[in-house]
Amino acid sequence: MEQRISLVTLGVTDLARARRFYEALGWRGQEVEETVFFQAGGLGLVLWGRDKLARDSGFEEGPSTGFGGIALAHNVRSRSEVDALLSEAERAGGRITKAAVESLHGFYSGVFTDPDGHPWEVAHNPGFPLAEDGSLTLPDFGAL
Repeated sequence: MEQRISLVTLGVTDLARARRFYEALGWRGQEVEETVFFQAGGLGLVLWGRDKLARDSGFEEGPSTGFGGIALAHNVRSRSEVDALLSEAERAGGRITKAAVESLHGFYSGVFTDPDGHPWEVAHNPGFPLAEDGSLTLPDFGAL
């Protein structure tokens, strides 16, 4: 696994309020299907409904589930890298909370948690290009 975080997704209880907060700080986001994306240097910061993020990470939402409201993502260059990295994480002591699947939006991803329960999505998303150094550039969603 390359030392890289591609996306940090914050599970928020009120998407409009969270977006207003970050935009008041001078950030400019793009909203797509109830999800707000901000380019933050070589990675993306994503705001998404907390309940949706919990389910997508393989957790039930609630105070006793261990879900902390944040997920990290490590994007890779191929579907086979997703599968290999999930297997590597499991061998290293991680727990697969969501097996890799193809999404309706054309990306392939799965989720593992580290020994302390922090979720990492491993994803191949052709629409989110990676530079040679692994940095991610969000697409212009308005042009899609």
